[in-house]
Amino acid sequence: MHALQSDSLIDSQTDYPAYAGPLTLDALIEEVVRRRDEFDTLSHVPRDMVAKMKRAGIFRASTPKRFGGDALPPPRFLEILERIAVADGSTAWVAAFGSANTYLASLPVETQAIIYASGPDQVFSGGLYPLQTAARADGGFLVSGQWHFASGCKGADWIGVGIGGASASSDDKNAGKPFTAVFPANEVEIVDNWNVVGMQGTGSHDLRLKDKYVAEPWTFVRGGGALIDEPLYRYPAIAYQAQVHAAVNIGLARAALDLLAGMSGVTKTTTGAPRLADRAYYRSGIAQAEAQLRSARAFFFESAENSWRTVLAGDPVLAPEANLLRLSATHAAHTCAEIVMNAYKMAGIGAIYRTSRMQRLVRDSIVVTQHAFLGEGTFDASGAVFVGIPPVTPYP
Repeated sequence: MHALQSDSLIDSQTDYPAYAGPLTLDALIEEVVRRRDEFDTLSHVPRDMVAKMKRAGIFRASTPKRFGGDALPPPRFLEILERIAVADGSTAWVAAFGSANTYLASLPVETQAIIYASGPDQVFSGGLYPLQTAARADGGFLVSGQWHFASGCKGADWIGVGIGGASASSDDKNAGKPFTAVFPANEVEIVDNWNVVGMQGTGSHDLRLKDKYVAEPWTFVRGGGALIDEPLYRYPAIAYQAQVHAAVNIGLARAALDLLAGMSGVTKTTTGAPRLADRAYYRSGIAQAEAQLRSARAFFFESAENSWRTVLAGDPVLAPEANLLRLSATHAAHTCAEIVMNAYKMAGIGAIYRTSRMQRLVRDSIVVTQHAFLGEGTFDASGAVFVGIPPVTPYP
């Protein structure tokens, strides 16, 4: 494995279309709208679309500037994800891994140089759980096991898996954080088993390895300290991952309300009842939903902007401030899922048909709330920080 990565990188990218120049975000979103049903049917976003996302700058958004990346301020990248999610939740979820290169910043700088040797547009995906025991080997580890929820793995250049046991870090500050081994994507078997109620297009299949060697310089602690001295890598990495997934639900809620508003002037309904615009519950319901969405979004972006200003000032983002990042992300994810469900209810019987986008918005939005970084446990941990007692799990 010592010399393997640079050779495998060339091989792993040969199935991408030739680079055709930059692509605007507007043009990317237009194609997402045209093809979102295709992604759902395929159960993943195909590599030609990932290549276009690269052209739009999605996967250099968190690449260090020293390697030619953009290292975008988190609030700006979250706005991009929100816009993509209005078009399609699964595509936005895959695009969210444009932030995952913040994790790779914890690798030795020499290892990162190999990863970015062919350019800054590198897609990193991972299936970290359940953690698998890795056996010590000469200068590294032998890795075997199967991991779940590797979103975007079919479009990845690099894949990380979670290992424990003999490989686990004993550093107290990294306690509870998964130790991660990185491989070129073409060295990892993808188990094609993603069959779910929502976010079908994310391609979050299982990963499998058998006695695969990884050199120690290709391992890191997820959420550990970055070795790149640029502002983005001083922003809390775990909180950022919660934010990028919550941003998907903000976009889905926006899409649901826009779709619902477009139904208001229907002159005929199935039962011959008054059009939606003439119903008091619809008018008050859509107004309350707008207020909920705009309020949750304001808290979400206010927290992100404040923490980014802290980073730019050269100060650390301490636990109370990082707590607001996690809390605002979780609040946005859950509030926006409720907004989508209420929009579905107000839309009437027509929303149950598979031809209606509203039912997919519901299915996608409820999946977002199930993410480990956005679950109900966040509220408990957040409350512990507010009252000054230790959270029961590593947080924030």
